[in-house]
Amino acid sequence: MVDEIRAQIGNTHDQIVYMLYRSSDLPVMMHVNQYDGLTIAVSEAKFITRVAKRTVLSDNAMSVLVPVLEKVLRWDSARIRRLFASYGLTLLEWDKMRTDRLTIQDSTENLSVATAPQLNAQ
Repeated sequence: MVDEIRAQIGNTHDQIVYMLYRSSDLPVMMHVNQYDGLTIAVSEAKFITRVAKRTVLSDNAMSVLVPVLEKVLRWDSARIRRLFASYGLTLLEWDKMRTDRLTIQDSTENLSVATAPQLNAQ
């Protein structure tokens, strides 16, 4: 199924990002890994985190963007923090390991759209 979707939209294998949280996702994750795609576990289950290229643990769904921005768009941590801030979110904790542990909260300061950083990769 992954190859069919990839072929329909014209992406290469290494442009696939797959997020998983349960054991039934393992066969797809291994397939994506085989072709150098990005696999992100959103669970602490060891049988998943051992196979995933990255693991993100957070209460905020926006946190899964971090490895995508780093690997796919090649953004550094300062640029990622600015992006989150432009949407009123603050990265309070970011323990950079193979498992990213993030705590994000709404900021009291809202930025206007005009001052928000662009989402285009440089």
